[in-house]
Amino acid sequence: MALFQKPKYSTVVVKKKDIPRGMWQKCPLTGDIIYNKELEQNQNVVPKSGYHFPITARERLKHLLDEGSFQETDKELAPTDALEFVDSASYKDRLLKYQKKTGEKDALVSGLGKIHEIPVSIAVFDFQFGGGSMGSVVGEKVTRAIERALEKKIPCIVVSSSGGARMMEGILSLMQMAKTSAALGRLAKAGLPYISILTHPTTGGVTASFATLGDVNIAEPGAMICFAGPRVIKETTNEELPEGFQSAEFLLQRGLIDQIVPRTEMRDRLRDILAALYTKKEPKSA
Repeated sequence: MALFQKPKYSTVVVKKKDIPRGMWQKCPLTGDIIYNKELEQNQNVVPKSGYHFPITARERLKHLLDEGSFQETDKELAPTDALEFVDSASYKDRLLKYQKKTGEKDALVSGLGKIHEIPVSIAVFDFQFGGGSMGSVVGEKVTRAIERALEKKIPCIVVSSSGGARMMEGILSLMQMAKTSAALGRLAKAGLPYISILTHPTTGGVTASFATLGDVNIAEPGAMICFAGPRVIKETTNEELPEGFQSAEFLLQRGLIDQIVPRTEMRDRLRDILAALYTKKEPKSA
């Protein structure tokens, strides 16, 4: 008998336990892994790095407003294909795709609500709907949000996240820049506060109109804020761009925005700003 025998190996294949998808996210800044539940509890902000993942318009409204205070307005407004625009796909088909994906009729949700009991008229972009592009309906809803603030004598807040004007609506989209800016002029004349919150990214015609016309312009950390993208500017000027060009931090140093506020602190910061700028006018007694 041999002193040593050939060891016996099992032929049973042990399968690795499948890791369910959608349980975690990878931080783009550090590569750290964070579980989605932890992200959700922190408003989709990575606790260690401070990276801000995108959120929907309704998630943002939930975080900013007092619970149960939001009353949606102009929900029935929906875009039409006035120019019968077609490129790689028809505008009608694109709209149906965006509406199915987001459950929204267009790229903006607006309404009335309260922030620490302070009444506000608010409009929030949803970037998932066609990159938050501004067409006729978006411009109309922003204008109505401003006019509603004027009518009720309350502050107005717009949270922007947009790729700019919606090219499928041509000049009809560009007209919204003037319309929204004119409405803000009337709000300013009445002495009512307008706070603009710029999130990643805010670009094009939105940046060139109401997004940078706030009495206070606030940005989330790391947000890209610009009219044209860095590639276009670099090719046009044929020059190297400075480090951090078009970031919220770069623009804060140069005075385009007033504050950079993390998403988790935004609600309380708005309370402080509104308390300083707005005094509720009580109705006169008979």
